[in-house]
Order: sequence, then C-alpha cells, then structure tokens
Amino acid sequence: MIKLVVCAFLAFCFGPSDLFAKTKKLVSAQREGWELVWQDEFNGRQLSDEWTRIPRFPNPPEWNKYMSSDDRLYEVRRGRLTLYGRTNDFLPEDTAHFLTGGVYTRGRMLFQRGRIDIRLRMDDASGAWPAAWLLPEGQWPYGGEIDIMERLNYDDFAHQTIHSAVTEYDTIARKSQDWHYTVPIKKGKWNVYSVELYEDSVCFLINDRLTFTYRRQPELGPEQFPYDRPMYLLLDMQLGGYWVGRVNPSELPYRYQIDYVRFYRRKNN
Repeated sequence: MIKLVVCAFLAFCFGPSDLFAKTKKLVSAQREGWELVWQDEFNGRQLSDEWTRIPRFPNPPEWNKYMSSDDRLYEVRRGRLTLYGRTNDFLPEDTAHFLTGGVYTRGRMLFQRGRIDIRLRMDDASGAWPAAWLLPEGQWPYGGEIDIMERLNYDDFAHQTIHSAVTEYDTIARKSQDWHYTVPIKKGKWNVYSVELYEDSVCFLINDRLTFTYRRQPELGPEQFPYDRPMYLLLDMQLGGYWVGRVNPSELPYRYQIDYVRFYRRKNN
C-alpha cells in the first residue's frame, strides 16, 4: 500500500512518462566493467553545485562571444538541462546581437582516467554550434583540449577532436595519426557521446560505438599527449563564427538539451 501511494505521488509530481524516464535513467546508469563515481541527472530545478555558468571572457574567442548568465538561457526541468541560444531582444544593456548559455565544472569537478557519458539532443539552425568538451587549467593548447562533441547547423554528423601543441603547430607530427573524426548521429534524436581517458590513450565513442582512438607517442615528446591530467567539462551553446557560419535569427531560440552526465572508473583500475 505504501509503495502504491509513493508511486502515485511521484507520478502526480512528474507525470507517468517522466517517472518512467527517471526510473529508466537510473537503471541504464549501470555499465558492465565500470563503477559509476559521479552523475548528474538534472532531476532538480536548479544546477547542482558542480556546475557554474560560463562567463563571457574579455576579448572572447568565437565560442564565448555571446555567453551570458541570464536566466532565460538556462532551464533545469523534468530531468533535463536546456541551454538556449536567443536573439538579444531582452537585455538592452548588452550590445551582443545574440546570447547563449553554457556551464562548466571548472574549479569544482575534474575528470581523469575514466569514462564520461553525455546524452544530448539538439535542434537544427543555421549558425548553431553546441559543444561538449574538456579543458585543463593552463595555457591553450599546451594543456590539451578534448572535444567530445561539436555539431554545426543541420549536420547529421558530429565532430570529435583532439587539440594540443602538436596538432596546432607541428604540421609533420600531426600527420602521425588521426586526431579528428566526423561521425554520423541520429539527427533530431538523443545520442550518447562518450570519451574514455587512459594513461596512454583517449578513446571516443558515440552510442557505445568506438569512433577512434588517439594514442600517446613518446617519441614526439610530452606535448603530444597532455591528456593524462585533471580536466573540467564544458557544455555550451554557441552561435555564429568563422567555422559554423552566419546565424539565421528566424530559427531561434535554439535548444541544446542534456539528459545526463555520468563519470565512471574501471572496476579493476
């Protein structure tokens, strides 16, 4: 009787479909051979303490030039975090034409030697550039960058990329192995983007399918593989720029939805 009352109460609060989805998410969090050590299912009404909103930087790079902490760019509801890209018709004191939301775990949560799963769904729009990526503290690109997912415009594929001083500046060494792949995705649907971080390699996956592996090459020096270090996670909505192209305001607002973020470590190290 007590169980029936509890289930009825939860169904009333969240709705039957949401309750089923939450239960399914908890079950699917188990992964054979891995131990779940941290997760965010976005089940509350606010961001958890591991996240902060990304500020707009001085002299911002393209991915950051429209970043804002305004509440209208963020929503945590029904087990999802939604980041928006909007035309700026609501903050007259901000001269930016568009405004976007983004969060990161910088200074709060770091990831090293494990697996990150991120379940995402994205709208289609010209000039849209949502991303999920890892950075360390320190000067770019010497500390490395791991792009778990970048997707442009209406593409039916995503980009997964490694950046370092070698890939940016050493045109000969960068040819020693593949450091960037484009991978088909289920357009308009939920996809799980993953990265596995090891002492000597970084493995990329989409929907549990290995896409490519980037390996340490000691003969190229320490700058070739700076990825075995603590890194923070960024989830950000971006609009416009040299790579993605012009924004079509009539296609906004844009929604970048995150269902969960999960971090695992190997059970046998």
